[in-house]
Amino acid sequence: MCRLLGYIGEPIQLDNLLYKPEHSLVVQSYKPQEMTAGLLNADGFGIGWHHLQKTDLPYTYKNILPIWSDLNLPQVTRYIEANCFLGYVRSATPGLPVDLINCQPFTDRDLLFIHNGYIDNFRKTLYRPIRNLLTDFAYQSIQGNTDSEHIWALIVSHLQPLSQSRIATALNNALTKLTELASIHVTDFSANIIISNGDRLIASRYSNRDHNPSLYWIRDDPMYPNAVIIASEPMFEGNWNSCPENSIITVEKNLEVCINSVS
Repeated sequence: MCRLLGYIGEPIQLDNLLYKPEHSLVVQSYKPQEMTAGLLNADGFGIGWHHLQKTDLPYTYKNILPIWSDLNLPQVTRYIEANCFLGYVRSATPGLPVDLINCQPFTDRDLLFIHNGYIDNFRKTLYRPIRNLLTDFAYQSIQGNTDSEHIWALIVSHLQPLSQSRIATALNNALTKLTELASIHVTDFSANIIISNGDRLIASRYSNRDHNPSLYWIRDDPMYPNAVIIASEPMFEGNWNSCPENSIITVEKNLEVCINSVS
């Protein structure tokens, strides 16, 4: 299980978010408190952000080292300032290689995507069924071999006929289709996801089994005013809200938080 982090709000220097909290994403990489599988998140990491002035493609920085071993990252995150940011630390699904091509965030046009979860026995269960449902564009965009990237490709396939403002609809439809496939092929999956386009965060806490992996959100904390943070685990003491199981959480540009059940 990976650990996720999403931020939207007032522009912030990324080291203040990545390193400052007592239970930051860096700490969660070696001392997670709510993981349902695994002990560490040492199989690489990635961060993604949208430029404050430019409207071009989002930016990413990835490494296959544990996040605590990257000596460049503290300096890089002092330089980067953003109002929308995603980060994750990876605990690789057994059998899937640890290399850069499998590191998140994955991107599509102006979208960033990160995933905490898995598809059980992926290669023998949903690998082929998912690929059979993809548009040519989404199919050809897959570069690695993770279950996460295939889930992302399925979301992209559902998003292509829709406007970019309907990301939550595409996510809902993809999760519904995954549930159907998992039932047919008798397997389990979990899909805690965060997607950003620079103006909004769209997240899910979802699985087709009991006890979804943890996901929380907080708004306007005194340390991070005029902002919403979504995270796998609370990063500091505060009024964190547990995201309901099997739900989609949308954070609008004005920081309004909307929560709907997956249907």
